[in-house]
Amino acid sequence: LIGTVEPILSSTVASEGEGLVEHFPVKEGDFVKKGSLLVRLKARELELRKKAAVAAREKIRVNIENARKELARISKLKETDAVTQKRFDEADATYRALVQDLSRSEAEIELLDHDIRQQEIVAPFSGFIVKEHTQIGEWMRIGNPVVTLIDLQTVLISVPVPERYLVQITSKNNTLVTVRSVSNLPVSGKIYSILSQGDPNSRTFSVKVSIDNVNHRIRSGMEATVVFNLAGMREAMLVPKDAVVSAGQERLVYKINDGKAYPAIVDILGYYDGNVAVGGELKPGDQVVIRGNERLRSGQPVQVQ
Repeated sequence: LIGTVEPILSSTVASEGEGLVEHFPVKEGDFVKKGSLLVRLKARELELRKKAAVAAREKIRVNIENARKELARISKLKETDAVTQKRFDEADATYRALVQDLSRSEAEIELLDHDIRQQEIVAPFSGFIVKEHTQIGEWMRIGNPVVTLIDLQTVLISVPVPERYLVQITSKNNTLVTVRSVSNLPVSGKIYSILSQGDPNSRTFSVKVSIDNVNHRIRSGMEATVVFNLAGMREAMLVPKDAVVSAGQERLVYKINDGKAYPAIVDILGYYDGNVAVGGELKPGDQVVIRGNERLRSGQPVQVQ
């Protein structure tokens, strides 16, 4: 069966930060490793706010130390009743309030550090950039797309499988996959997923087969041929694909008998190169019509060339 190569993982990477695009070091077609920089947003304002917050925190720490010393002094005086309870309570409240101010200041700095880190958007996994969604000088908002990234380390072959064969396919089935634009040699594949929702028009179900692609020679969108090893599959014959014609919901092959053409109903079992694997009303050795068969009538004389 004929399928199409898909990446095992595709992601439109979104921005976690907001700001002006200051640095965009990648382009379509580039391979990037996980953690590589994709976009840097301008962070000058955030860095200045952090600088001010750090200075404010240091001032609070100095005030806390002074308040601690004052509280210790008043505590000793209180032991000899040299100060009132009210004065002690005021010193204690001042110290506690400054400690809370320090906690808020440190939380503010931590939040600013988080926002600054989010000004750099990095690759969530290794892969190829297939689409750019921004450029230097554009304003990026939280959630805006940056690039589309695909992982081709392993690829999936999406194959539309006729419903009559679907029940014979399980995750244990062996498959052989050939991507002829890369190599004529088939490679072993594994059943990755079997979709439960089919196409009501073609009566096919998408089956995805995974194969290794360590050298990245196989690209998304390429055509691939997948051979399924189905349990209990009957023997089939190969006929040229031009021999098969449609008649409503049925598929016919005109076989030649005594110089005349007669229709034979066949089932399409699969495809191999320019041939079709068929089952049905054909026997090995039967001659079939491959030209002009769309206009033939049963019993019409034909000339064998």
